[in-house]
Amino acid sequence: MTNKNNVAYIFLFLATLFWSGNFLVGKFASEYQIPPFSLNFYRWLFAWLILAPFTIQEILRKRKYILENYKYYMVLGITSVTIFNSIVYYSLNFTQVISGVLMISTIPVMIIFISSILKIEKTNTFQILGVTCSFIGVVLIITKANLGILINLDFNKGDITMVFGMLSWATYSALLKKKKHELSQLGLLEVVISFGFIFLIPIYFIEYQAGYRIVLNQNFFMILFYVVLLPGLASFIFWIKGVSIIGANRAGIFLSLIPLFSTILAMIFFNEKFLFFHFIGSVLIILGLFLSNKKIKNA
Repeated sequence: MTNKNNVAYIFLFLATLFWSGNFLVGKFASEYQIPPFSLNFYRWLFAWLILAPFTIQEILRKRKYILENYKYYMVLGITSVTIFNSIVYYSLNFTQVISGVLMISTIPVMIIFISSILKIEKTNTFQILGVTCSFIGVVLIITKANLGILINLDFNKGDITMVFGMLSWATYSALLKKKKHELSQLGLLEVVISFGFIFLIPIYFIEYQAGYRIVLNQNFFMILFYVVLLPGLASFIFWIKGVSIIGANRAGIFLSLIPLFSTILAMIFFNEKFLFFHFIGSVLIILGLFLSNKKIKNA
């Protein structure tokens, strides 16, 4: 069981690492004036095409099962592919990355809350303590231990929409564990993408008709390459695998690593220094991960 859990931790670690880069790339996309909904449309179009040769036979073979559960998979697709990813790219046109990663830290709390309401998983004291420690660590890092930065954040429409994005992802993560799937993990991902992509099509055409159109240049292709292969495919596969092993509540706390990774990437690309508050914040996040994965004996 320990080895199996360790594998799950590696999957979740890589998933959050690639998603961290997605925030930075999303910000670059806004600076290069790449329309957010169009970017998300092409991200999942190419992800679907890449997976199709490996999954189409399974999907056709199990189409009766998929159709019987279409409402469930439709909700998974809408919450993850349609809403969450679109909102992240849209929000980064108006808000700072620091505000976006702050929102990320609320997802574990939302997952625990939703899982409890839907009676998917029970919450224990260690998970609550873990979420609290990780949240404090995240806040210390993104505010540089300066309360004034947190107080003076001007929450605009990008910040508000990001909240809905985080709630959407928490719902997806909680529901993912609710049902045992008769599909392989790649097949499940393709089905989720398929349902989510259907609802992306009208959004894409609305944005296109509004005059927001993609310019085919090197910047667009580099950004598309990253978002399709890493956060688009690898992270989703790793996340599904991790959640299937240790559950949504314990997996959710790993999302607190995204602000930490984002900070490290910022130091690499922008030559920022690793200061004392980075160290303290990192310790608290790691402590939170440890606490959230402890189990109460005889519980």
